[in-house]
Amino acid sequence: MAQATISSKNQIVIPREARVALDLRAGDKVLVVVRGKRVLMLQKPASHRAALRGIARNLYSPRHLAKERQSWE
Repeated sequence: MAQATISSKNQIVIPREARVALDLRAGDKVLVVVRGKRVLMLQKPASHRAALRGIARNLYSPRHLAKERQSWE
């Protein structure tokens, strides 16, 4: 597990292990998500639309979707 230290300017250096895992380079942006006492760092997607595409795929069975569509008629 890699460690990072907070500088006097409240900055951290992202450990090499994390930079390689996220394929980060100088100038890239990251998203920092706070969940209670946990912090997640994610690579910022080039396109939010592309990142979200298909996120709900296979959430409902085809039979359920067909039943819902019939109820709209």
